[in-house]
Amino acid sequence: MIMSWVWTAVVLISIVFGVITGSISQVSSASLDGAQTAITVVIGIAGSICLWAGVGHMMERTGLTESLSRILRPLLQRIFPGIRKDPQLGRHLSANVCANILGLGNAATPMGIQAVRRMPSPAAPQIATDEMCRFVVLNTASIQLIPASVAGVRAALGCASPFDILPAVWITSLCSAGIGLTAAWFLGKVWRDG
Repeated sequence: MIMSWVWTAVVLISIVFGVITGSISQVSSASLDGAQTAITVVIGIAGSICLWAGVGHMMERTGLTESLSRILRPLLQRIFPGIRKDPQLGRHLSANVCANILGLGNAATPMGIQAVRRMPSPAAPQIATDEMCRFVVLNTASIQLIPASVAGVRAALGCASPFDILPAVWITSLCSAGIGLTAAWFLGKVWRDG
């Protein structure tokens, strides 16, 4: 709802300044060029998402996702102790993290929703638990080995080597996830003790 107001304001401000400055024809030309570029980018991204979603599906069918899940389980159990009591929660969390590692945020979302539904606090179901907060932080930071969506956008916009950003993505995603989880853990302790 808020974004519709923001976009409406942007369009109206552009039209008003176009009329005031006498460059309304340039505003309309830029609007049409932007719309055409948006369609090109969306088609390029759709192809990339389909490709990597197919790779993710093949990984699941061949058991590679389950293998990654077993590798991640000890680490995830430290971050999310609830996995010990609920193995299904562990499967959803592992699948979400694996999808994010592959840069498939769209595929990770349904698994993340299923994981959060298994985390409610019995005492206060309307209040987010510490595990939920840590999961939101981890999911938002999303450590990525293959930033498929970003590479798809770069390829759609004509980048010759869309994956040349890998070292920067690895460093920033590891830093953001580490700092975010540390902050979530610290704030969870402060609020509990406070």
